[in-house]
Amino acid sequence: MAPSIDATDTHSRLESTTFTPFARLALAYAVGIAGDVFVTVSLAGSLFFDVGVSAARWKVVLYLLLTMAPFAVVAPVLGPMLDRTRGGRRAMIAFSMLGRAGLCILMANNIKSLVLYPLAFGTLVLSKGQMVAKSALVPAVVDDPDELVLANSRLAVIAVIGGSIAAPVAAAILKLVGAPWVLRTGSIVFLLGSLCAFNIPRAKQVGKPETVDEREALHAPSIVVAGSAMGLLRGVVGFFTFFAVFQLKSTHQPAWVFGFVILASAFGNLLGTVIAPLLRQRIREEWLLAGALLVPALPLVLAARNYTVASLVGAAASVAAAAACGRVAFDSLLQRDGHEAARGRAFARFETRFQLVWVIGGVIAVLFPGGGRGGIFLVALALLFAGSSYVGGFRRIQARNVKPAPPPTG
Repeated sequence: MAPSIDATDTHSRLESTTFTPFARLALAYAVGIAGDVFVTVSLAGSLFFDVGVSAARWKVVLYLLLTMAPFAVVAPVLGPMLDRTRGGRRAMIAFSMLGRAGLCILMANNIKSLVLYPLAFGTLVLSKGQMVAKSALVPAVVDDPDELVLANSRLAVIAVIGGSIAAPVAAAILKLVGAPWVLRTGSIVFLLGSLCAFNIPRAKQVGKPETVDEREALHAPSIVVAGSAMGLLRGVVGFFTFFAVFQLKSTHQPAWVFGFVILASAFGNLLGTVIAPLLRQRIREEWLLAGALLVPALPLVLAARNYTVASLVGAAASVAAAAACGRVAFDSLLQRDGHEAARGRAFARFETRFQLVWVIGGVIAVLFPGGGRGGIFLVALALLFAGSSYVGGFRRIQARNVKPAPPPTG
């Protein structure tokens, strides 16, 4: 007599061989990134390119200040909420996309109104909630902690691919029919993403109220020092992003130059995410983060000495590569050393700090009085300072953790 076959087990085995948990998370994340690109392109068209330099500066400053506000919600509210249920992180990804789909429709109907700003605030809250939930779920979809760098790198590459596919489509819609239709199309993308998100597996553990040990784990020296270095790197990225676009706008560069800078940034982002797992096979996350800070400083100094638009393009690629590689290293380090059941709140707290520094960097860039040469040189100095400080910090930690050899006997 043939053995009976459980239909549920058969379905589970087929599902696991055709669409892995990691693939489900990656697909939902890529679609969410694509939706965010539609929102970004629509806002860029209405807040930046349609107005002069002076008006754009204050509109962008207002938008930057708004980007800090979502983290007042993400850190104390969404982080612990994500950790309380096994499905909380998955649900956050799904409902964040459903919420953004609705907000995109409302933004499309209020594109010229001040109501646009609070609606944009809502999309930012949900976008950051998705980012935190994604980072907290990565360890649940990999089998080996040594695969964390590779998993984070693949997610970053997939995000670049998703954004690269969405960007030209969104730009074409913007040019042909305007920003409202970019947002309406984005709402459809978010609806598709929410369907993908419900297939993501649940977290392995449920978070309880934060204990003293868990709080101390997030203050472990390795995490604190790495978080400070990553914060400085995010500040550099915020500064350079807005410095570059205002530098180009103030010198009346054509649209294709903006596109070339964006393309260089995308290439640098892809390069950083591809080389990160390859380097991880030889070095630890700490050295990977240090390299991300120190290596780009030299080409940036050379670009500052011989400043041209081409130098700005090269600097964009260098900064993007550093940011991508550093982010993969930091996420993996936090996933390695942080407590599994409290990862939602851990990523929420660090993302709050990083976003604050990113905004500060962006505001400085918008108000920066210097030219292209001075801005790039400032970025190089900041990276050198962050990298050298981080190397000194984690080497001191390693020295304290090395136990002295026992004295010889006899």
